[in-house]
Amino acid sequence: MHHASKMIFVTFEKEGIHRYPDAPEAVDFLRHDHRHIFQFKIWIEVFTNERDIEFIMFKRWLEGLYAGGELQLDARSCETISDELYEQIRTEHPGREIWIEVSEDGENGSFARYQK
Repeated sequence: MHHASKMIFVTFEKEGIHRYPDAPEAVDFLRHDHRHIFQFKIWIEVFTNERDIEFIMFKRWLEGLYAGGELQLDARSCETISDELYEQIRTEHPGREIWIEVSEDGENGSFARYQK
């Protein structure tokens, strides 16, 4: 028998508007509201090989957290979005390692590993 930490992952994307008020002068255009397609990839620890957490149901639940048109993210960064999402997942699925990637247009973003 193999002993491994096992994760599943799901992906989804959502249109959103945000800004970076303290952007450096070289990218001062980021200080104003601008649009991205925020792309999410979420890994979550599972304890069995038989759909401990079912992919489609997990993805639908996550997408439901962001229902209702484009996201109005104000000055929230990818890192902040990740932390807020983690708190919601942790509440629904406690005691699991969770990794979250949030990117802007699949080009730049953040990655965080949240321990149990």
